Amino acid sequence: MSDPTTAPLDPDLDALGRAARRVLARNDLGTMVAAAPRLYPHQWSWDAAFISVGLARVSVPRALTELRSLLAAQWSTGMIPHIVFSPGTSYFPGPDVWGTDGVGAKPAGVQTSGICQPPVHAIALARILRIAAEQGEEGEEGGEALAEARAFAADAVPRLAAWHRWLSTARDPDGQGLVQVHHGWESGMDNAPRWDAAYEAIRVRQEQQLRRHDTALVSDVSERPSDSEYQRYLHLVAQMRSVGYDDRRVAEIVDFRVGDVFMTAILAVAAEELAAVGRDLGLEKEVADQMDIAARARAAVLASVAPDSGLCRDWDARVGAWTGAESLASFSVLLCGGDADAYARQRTVLTGPRWAGHPGLRYALPPTLSPDDPGFQPRTYWRGPVWPVMNWLFWWALERHGDHALADRWRAQGLAQLGDLAFGEYYEPLTGEPLGSHEQSWTAAIALDWIATSP
Repeated sequence: MSDPTTAPLDPDLDALGRAARRVLARNDLGTMVAAAPRLYPHQWSWDAAFISVGLARVSVPRALTELRSLLAAQWSTGMIPHIVFSPGTSYFPGPDVWGTDGVGAKPAGVQTSGICQPPVHAIALARILRIAAEQGEEGEEGGEALAEARAFAADAVPRLAAWHRWLSTARDPDGQGLVQVHHGWESGMDNAPRWDAAYEAIRVRQEQQLRRHDTALVSDVSERPSDSEYQRYLHLVAQMRSVGYDDRRVAEIVDFRVGDVFMTAILAVAAEELAAVGRDLGLEKEVADQMDIAARARAAVLASVAPDSGLCRDWDARVGAWTGAESLASFSVLLCGGDADAYARQRTVLTGPRWAGHPGLRYALPPTLSPDDPGFQPRTYWRGPVWPVMNWLFWWALERHGDHALADRWRAQGLAQLGDLAFGEYYEPLTGEPLGSHEQSWTAAIALDWIATSP
């Protein structure tokens, strides 16, 4: 494999596409694609959504199977759990730590975690339908795939609508508008600096035995969260498990309760995408409800914008205060829109010299933390590295807003970054080195979607 720091700015897209397909095929467990071959050997919720988009570029029916497997694990409350465990594969924390088998809301016959992740699934469903429609114009086989996709969507829309309703109600007990997370893992940005203050306030009363596999599967343990961080993570799991993952009780006792502006922005656009799918399928019952959810979520995102910086903030519900830590989530208006001035201001900052326009970056892509931030750690998970899947999400949003010039630049830079064929989970922003797990499924998936939409 070539030196990642010398990857070409004009990668061989045919070779990249072939390599991406091989990654998805190798990680395919039959009805679910493992998030990564060794580090993440199960199905992760938001990974599965992004993976399904890439799978659709290969096989629409297989993409539908991916979402179908995930939705089969949806709890009766509407929650989609963040991990669906595949049998016989060790992982920490595994089903024994989560202890959800006795939870009545969990469907029988599957093992899951007890928390959620960002609701990108309706975004994926809408994109798969679009891909299927494009293929349907190309011949009989594509027409069959489109019919199957529409039939699946008719069943999936009410399920995803219930998921969105759960987020907008059970996870907003105070009526503040932002979706509350009870664990940094729920945000997808596990150890981002935006959670530091909330985690530092946690007092772990009884440390648990750590049986971590992740630190043995990376070349540099600094790429992963520390053991002390993990003790806090497990403390929160134990708290939620102690009340049987009951939504009302968890909100009362958990030591981590933060209104997540990034998740809320995703909910806003996901609800709109779901409403559009429902309208197209004649499922009018869901449309008005989803548009209401979208409007309320977008209003909460805009209300979080700090007047001085123009950036979005999270809300620490336990102390009743905005959190001021900058991160990629600070630019959530770029996802959901709703205010042209706020959008323009955040766009200027994110493309400027402190962020994606920083002169030291290997590729002009947004890192998870500004290189000028004192807490910048270019090799550590969500504390500095560039995540290809985040590049795709912002690219998708830019396209949706008609911001095509910037979207095209970020897609080109993103494909160049993936030209090393490592399909890293995340990348060192200054050197371009792939970090975390290699052959990460969602990285391969977004490469396929980008290739298919390249000029």
